[in-house]
Amino acid sequence: MQIWIDADACPTAVRDIVMRAALRLKVFVVFVANKTVALPESALFRFQLVAAGPDQADLYIVEQAKPGDLVVSHDIPLAAALVPKGVVVIDPRGVVFDGNNIAERLAVRDLMHDLRDTGTITGGPAPYSDKEKRRFASSFDRELTRLLRQA
Repeated sequence: MQIWIDADACPTAVRDIVMRAALRLKVFVVFVANKTVALPESALFRFQLVAAGPDQADLYIVEQAKPGDLVVSHDIPLAAALVPKGVVVIDPRGVVFDGNNIAERLAVRDLMHDLRDTGTITGGPAPYSDKEKRRFASSFDRELTRLLRQA
């Protein structure tokens, strides 16, 4: 079991939570991005640089992640590709994507994309808050503990 981080737009607070847990539990973490991400020295952390361009990190993670792995990403299409493979996906705000909610989340994402394209809705998500950081930490701890028990 390993953790994959879609690191292109991952909040620093989320990376810190994941790294602390990985060090404590001795779990391997791969950070995937199309730009360099500075990481502390540890045999448990690896950085994978992918080609610049849309969805390159996502494609790499889809190819490499295995059932029982955990992925941290806000990218709902990436989650939709991983959930059927048996990969647990958590977004930085603490939402766990699973077979029960991924279709609905993808439909809402597509609708919001269309509404933004037409100018009906402007702006993006609210700034990342301490409440969301705590929610992520709780979801991450729960899912990581569950996956480690299954391994």
